[in-house]
Amino acid sequence: MIGTRVTLRLRMSAQDAHYAGDLVDGARLLALFGDLATELLIRLDGDEGLFRAYETIEFLAPVFAGDFVEATAELLSVGNTSRKLRFEARKVITSARGGLAPSAADVLSEPIVVARAIGTCVVPRDLQRRPRELYMPGLPAGPPPTPAAIVTPPAGQGDVTGDVVLTAAIVGAELTRAQTPHLPLTPAEVADEAARCREAGAAIIHLHVREDDGSNTQSSERFAEVMDAIRRKCDCILQPSTGGAVGMPTDVRAGPLACRPEMASLNCGTINFGDDVFVNSRPDIRRLAARMREAGVTPELECYEVGHVEEALALAAEGAIAAPLHFQFVLGVKGAIPAREDVVAFMRTLVPPDATWGVAAIGRWQQPMTELAIRLGGHARVGIEDNLYLKRGLLSEGSAPLVARAAEYARSIGRLPADPARARSILNLGAR
Repeated sequence: MIGTRVTLRLRMSAQDAHYAGDLVDGARLLALFGDLATELLIRLDGDEGLFRAYETIEFLAPVFAGDFVEATAELLSVGNTSRKLRFEARKVITSARGGLAPSAADVLSEPIVVARAIGTCVVPRDLQRRPRELYMPGLPAGPPPTPAAIVTPPAGQGDVTGDVVLTAAIVGAELTRAQTPHLPLTPAEVADEAARCREAGAAIIHLHVREDDGSNTQSSERFAEVMDAIRRKCDCILQPSTGGAVGMPTDVRAGPLACRPEMASLNCGTINFGDDVFVNSRPDIRRLAARMREAGVTPELECYEVGHVEEALALAAEGAIAAPLHFQFVLGVKGAIPAREDVVAFMRTLVPPDATWGVAAIGRWQQPMTELAIRLGGHARVGIEDNLYLKRGLLSEGSAPLVARAAEYARSIGRLPADPARARSILNLGAR
């Protein structure tokens, strides 16, 4: 039941307008959140329960009479009697203003988030009418247990109470200094940025390397130089890319495996990559997997499409890679699977119960998909390789601010950013 959502859509009437200019009172939005909480509790417990408190409330944009508001509530965590919920209200249709007819209205191409909140509700134990094992996997049937008896769902299926592993992708293969002056190139610059990301909450550094002139390289010597510089600065897990840049031969892409890192990315299929084609043939995938296994490297299974998850499962069935598996859903690449909530909800159902998963999303999708993955019990990758901006028009000063934002969000819903030692345990590094 973790991740269960309920939604309602309502038109704000003239009776809802409380202030000048037909402005709707914020309390009206909170009433919508209350109705959503009631529905979620009924579905979960068969009882309306009680709203105990809001942890955070944000009013982000005005709402007027005539606007259509779509509000959602999502179940974040379940305690013995408490249920933590996340609320969001979006304006989807707005009354046209500025001299048009009073009956004019517009459908918004992108909904406007008008309010967010996180709150906790309580359902007393003696009023809970649904068997607890339905929404707390692993519990025996029977009456609600004491807190000590509660077990955590498998990480791959939505452990929203466990630590979150944040990865920082700090260089990339496509970026240039013309796009951002904050792109690190030299070993010293990359090491300094890795240390800043570690301090902000990252446990893994996803790594491409460049020559000092900015040109992309998969040279094992250059990777060794950069990785040594990072290790002198911080204790992060280093995860070189074997994707390299589009068009690189597989043997070239495998260069960093000679450095025997703890992890490396393994791309699980071919996609259109913007106007290019990122080729990962099935034989090439298996050659890279074999080289990783020989080097004792744990693969992060990069999945740009649903079929890539199936290919990773096939690799495991063949013995080419060893369980437990770690999947990364790469969302929003032009030509591949889109960055949408229903995509994540489906893809996470494909991973085995003992597997872990995370999300890496491109551009403006990075923040919403990162937060979605954290809410659903997954892990996340952020950084300027995938997204240059903190918000529209504001360049992120390197990857550390993006990591800090993700870490702050995780803490706000009760998940702590894992340090590298904890991340090694969560990802079973060295156990394969």
